[in-house]
Amino acid sequence: MKHKLLLLSACLAAAVAMTAQDVIIKLTKGELARIAVPDLRGAGEAQPLMGVFNQTLWDDLEGSGLFRMAPKSLYPLQVPQRPEEIRRPPAAARGATTLPSAQGLALADWSNPPVSANYLAIGYTGVQAGQIVLLGWLYNPSQADPAGAQIFGKTYLGPLHENGARKVAHEFAADILKQFGGASLAGTKIYFVSERTRGVKEIWSMDPDGSNQKPLTQYNSISTTPAVSHDGTKVAFTSYLRGNPAIFVHSSETGRRLPFYNPVSSMVGTPTFTPDGRQMVISASVEGWPQLHIANADGSGLRRLSFVRAIEVEPKVNPKTGADMVFVSGRAGPQQIYRMNMDGADVRLLTTGEGQASNPCWHPDGQHIAFAWTRGYEPGNFNIFVMDVATRRFDQLTTGAGRNENPNWAPDGRHLVFSSNRNGSLQIYTMLADGTQVSKQLTTQGRNTMPVWGKAIQ
Repeated sequence: MKHKLLLLSACLAAAVAMTAQDVIIKLTKGELARIAVPDLRGAGEAQPLMGVFNQTLWDDLEGSGLFRMAPKSLYPLQVPQRPEEIRRPPAAARGATTLPSAQGLALADWSNPPVSANYLAIGYTGVQAGQIVLLGWLYNPSQADPAGAQIFGKTYLGPLHENGARKVAHEFAADILKQFGGASLAGTKIYFVSERTRGVKEIWSMDPDGSNQKPLTQYNSISTTPAVSHDGTKVAFTSYLRGNPAIFVHSSETGRRLPFYNPVSSMVGTPTFTPDGRQMVISASVEGWPQLHIANADGSGLRRLSFVRAIEVEPKVNPKTGADMVFVSGRAGPQQIYRMNMDGADVRLLTTGEGQASNPCWHPDGQHIAFAWTRGYEPGNFNIFVMDVATRRFDQLTTGAGRNENPNWAPDGRHLVFSSNRNGSLQIYTMLADGTQVSKQLTTQGRNTMPVWGKAIQ
C-alpha cells in the first residue's frame, strides 16, 4: 500500500509539472531559432553612431524571446555588408553538405559550425541628405543560392544622431520579428510610481529599455495604481491631491489632465479601462465597503457591480473579450483573485485560497493572467505566477529573490514588467513569460513600483 501511495504521489507531482509546463509552452511557443547578428559598419558620419545602433539591434532581438543568439565570438573573420559581397558556392560544390570556407562571405560559413545559425542579419549605414540611412537584409544561410536565401531587404531612414540610430535599429529589428510572428516593443511606454522626488509618489513614464524616464504628474501628493487605456492614449491613476483618494486621468500624448467625475466617497481607486476605452471599472466606497463599480470614461453613469461586506479592488477587464474581469477580494477571508462577468454575475474563485493573492493582469490573449501570490511562503513575501484562467493551472515564475509584485504584460504578450526588492530597494524589472531573462533592471533612483505597459500610440 505504501508503495502505491508513493507511486500515486510521484504521478501527481509529474502531472503538476506537466500542467505548469503547458502554461509556459502556450505563451513562449517552444523551440527557438538561432540567429547571427554581426556588428554593422557605417560610412562617414554614421560610423560614430554604430555602437548604439548595434547594441539596440542586438538587445531588441535577444530580448524578444524569439531567438537563440549565436555568440559573436564564433563569427567568421569577414562579414558581408550587402548582397553583392555574398560569394556563391563553386559549381562543383553546389549541393554538397560542406561548402568551401570563404571566411564569412559564403552563407555556408554562417549555417555550418561553429556559428550554426538558422538566420543571418547583415547591412550597413551611410548618410544621405543629413539623415542616417540603413540598408538591412535578413538571410536563411542554409540556402546555397543567395537570391533564394534572402528573406527580405529594406531601407530605413532616421535623424543623424543617437536617437535616429536607435530608431532605424528598432525598425530593422521589428521587421525581423514580424517574420517570426513577433512584435517590436519600440514606441511602447511603461508607466510606474516613483518616489525619487522628495519622497513623494508621482506617476512616471519610460521606454521599455528604461531610457527616457520622465514624470507624468507633479502633484506633490500621493499618486498610485496607474492604468493605461488599450490604445495607449490615456493614463488613469489614484491620487490623494484632494485629500481622499480619487481617480485622475491624463492624456499620455499631451500630459494634460482630462475630466473625470468622481463619486462622493471616502475612497475611489484602482481604475482599469475597458478595451474600447469608453468605460472604466473602479473600486469605490460609496456605501461603506470598497466595492467594484463601472462608469463611463469621464466618470459619469456610475453603476455598482459587487455587493459584499469585504474589500474588493484591482479590477482588470479582459482585453480580448471585454466580457469579464478579474479582481481582488477578501470576501472569503485573506485576499484572493476572482473572476466575474461585466454585469457582476458568475463570480468564481481562481486562486486556491492559500496565502494572499493580488495584482492580477490579463495577458493580451484574454486566456492567461499574471499575478502576485504568497502561496507557499510567509505572508508578504509575494512571487509572480501565471495562470490559465479556463483550467486554473498555474506556474511560478520568480522564487528566492525577495518580494516580487505588480506584474504587467507587454503588448507583445511575451514580456512581463514587475517590481521587486531583490537587490535591496524596490525597483522595476522585466522578464520573459517563461521567467527567464530577469536581468534587465529598468530603474535605479528612489523607490519604483506598480508598472503598467502601454501600447505604442498609432
